[in-house]
Formats: sequence, structure tokens, C-alpha cells
Amino acid sequence: MTETTERPGRLRRFHERFIVEERVVPASARRNLFIVALILVVAGLAAFLFIFDSVLEADDISSVDAPVEHWLDGNHAEWVTIVMIVLATVFGPIAMPIIILVTTVTWGIAAKHAWRPLLLAGGMLLGVIIVQVLAPVISRERPPVGDMMLEIDHTSSFPSGHVMGVADFLFITTYLVFSRHRRPVITVLAFVAASVIVLLTAACRIYLGYHWATDALASIALSLVVLGIVIAVDTWRTVRVGTPAEVDASEADRDE
Repeated sequence: MTETTERPGRLRRFHERFIVEERVVPASARRNLFIVALILVVAGLAAFLFIFDSVLEADDISSVDAPVEHWLDGNHAEWVTIVMIVLATVFGPIAMPIIILVTTVTWGIAAKHAWRPLLLAGGMLLGVIIVQVLAPVISRERPPVGDMMLEIDHTSSFPSGHVMGVADFLFITTYLVFSRHRRPVITVLAFVAASVIVLLTAACRIYLGYHWATDALASIALSLVVLGIVIAVDTWRTVRVGTPAEVDASEADRDE
């Protein structure tokens, strides 16, 4: 008897902890979220395919790779190099996974619901899979070893795993946190800040001689695809259409 009554209780607690997180919005708001998600996926995929084709054919946008690399090679400044090395360390293959793990675990423990941390982890995993599949298949060579200012890296260059990892983390986290915010201006400013950091990371990888410009651009394009998928899944699972009264009540209860 006790075991029978406890089992539904455990299931309910599990459901409330890991599954339930709903917000009620007007029908137009839910539709707009799906539209934004679709635009991100289509635009990101189209941009990536355009860049990829350009790299294969060595024309169009890929024609900027060599001039950018040569210009940076002849215009290194000591203070810029120091800043870029710091960025490379903070967003590098050692520190960045630790930051992501600590953020995800801490958020999952502290949050009322674990849906958003789990979605962040899922989005990051999807990004890793995409890079791990594409990079060896495309197998693009990196810039000359002599241009690399830190350790030597002989792995495939396209797309940039570093840039995509940072972009996925910042874009997805920004969406999951600030999409629940009541003031759209705050959300826009947060995405602007995230975009600036992503662009700095991309510039860092190019400046230090580890990637071509199109490697970084392709990674950002793929990150938009991942972000669009995350928004679509989050909207499908958590966003419900309700009356004005229900919308007001949902906003009052939001876990920001």
C-alpha cells in the first residue's frame, strides 16, 4: 500500500522537477517564436551551405581568407596579442568545457525546473556532434603552422569547434535566460552582448593563426541553426496559449 502510494509521488516529483515548465502567452507570441526559430534554421543553413560551397570552389566569400590572414600577420600588436591569448585561454578547449559543465550543473541544481539546463546541455551536445561529423569529412587544412602563435594544431579547420562551442553556449544560454524576461529591450541587449563576445572569439582564432575567416563564419551560421532548433523545442514544450488573465498570471510566476 505504502509503496503503491509512494511510486506515483516519486513520478510526480520527477515530472515537476525535470519536465514541467510552462509559460502562457498570447497565440501571436507563440507563433512568432516558431517563426523566429524557422528563420534562424533556414538562414543559418543557407549561410553555411553558401560558405561551404565557396570554400570548395575557392571563390566568392572564401577569397577574403588569404588577404585577411596576410593583413593580420603583418599588423600584430603586442597588446592585441595579449588580449587574444587571454580570450583563447578563457574560451579554449580546457576552460570552456569546465565553464559549460559548472553552469549547467549549478543551474540544474538551483533552478526550480531543470528543463532549461537540460536543453542547454542538449544544444551543446548537438553542436559538438555537428562539428565532430563535419570537420573530418570536410578536412580543410588550417593556416600555415608558422602563423600559429600558441601550440601547433593539425586538426581539420572547417568549421571551427572553438567558435561554434562559444556561440552555442552564449546564444542558447542568452535565449533560455532572457526569453523569460518581461522587457524585450533587455533580451535584445543580452543578445547583442553575446554576439560581440562570439565575434571577438572568432577574431581571436583568426588573429592567432588557427582558422580562416570562413571557418569562423561557418561556425556562427551553424550555431544559428542549433539556436533555432532549441527555440523550436522550447516553444513546443513550454509555451502555451492562454487568455489575457492566464498570461498575466504566468508572467507573475516566471522563474527569472
